[in-house]
Amino acid sequence: MHSSDSEPPTLVIIPAYNEGPRLARTLADTTRVVPADAVVVIDDGSSDDTAAVARAAGVRVVSHPFNLGYGAALQTGYKYAQRQRARWLVQLDADGQHDPADIPQLLAPLERGAADLALGSRFIEPSGYAMGAARDTGRRLLQRLLAALGGPHITDPTSGYQAMSARIVELYCREYFPADYPDADMLLLLHRFGFRIVEVPVRMAPSPRRSMHQGLAVVYYAYKMMLSLFRSASLRAPGQPLT
Repeated sequence: MHSSDSEPPTLVIIPAYNEGPRLARTLADTTRVVPADAVVVIDDGSSDDTAAVARAAGVRVVSHPFNLGYGAALQTGYKYAQRQRARWLVQLDADGQHDPADIPQLLAPLERGAADLALGSRFIEPSGYAMGAARDTGRRLLQRLLAALGGPHITDPTSGYQAMSARIVELYCREYFPADYPDADMLLLLHRFGFRIVEVPVRMAPSPRRSMHQGLAVVYYAYKMMLSLFRSASLRAPGQPLT
């Protein structure tokens, strides 16, 4: 996992909004797997000590002046990785839901040239992860809609635990990357643009925070994702995708 001066680095980006109480443990677990200077916390305008906790852990910090949203925080991380000429990028959540010990498994298919994006899945193998009935129904609907629109069969289309190549980072730096909920819509876009997506079994814990897909947010998320999926299905794939 350590990169030499002659080899572009692997970067791990962690978007964080008011994650001060949980971030220290996430960073401690992450820096047991990758060096601290390969970890970048994107502080999305937090009003707590998120940025200070990250700096105390010795990792890099990029801060938004105010809260811009999950997708915008991710894209800041992508643009940072692009400037650093990172070969691979891993993204994981700040709240401890994703186990950083799985980073090598996510990177493995990229490193052997078998995939452009590795998606961490809670469901490709039995893991004991329990998802609420409403969210599980939504996951299955997204699976079916993704396949019906010509996309890949994905068991965990809302997973934010991912590893990707520099070519995907380049695509994600473009203007059509969503500022709020980048999920199945981007998987469909990647598939249509000819990128290879694989799922990798990972361990996940229930998020200690209130999900952004609860209450009225569920209705907005479903509406937004339907529109975004149809938009992704209508975009014309380039003849020479990001060579």
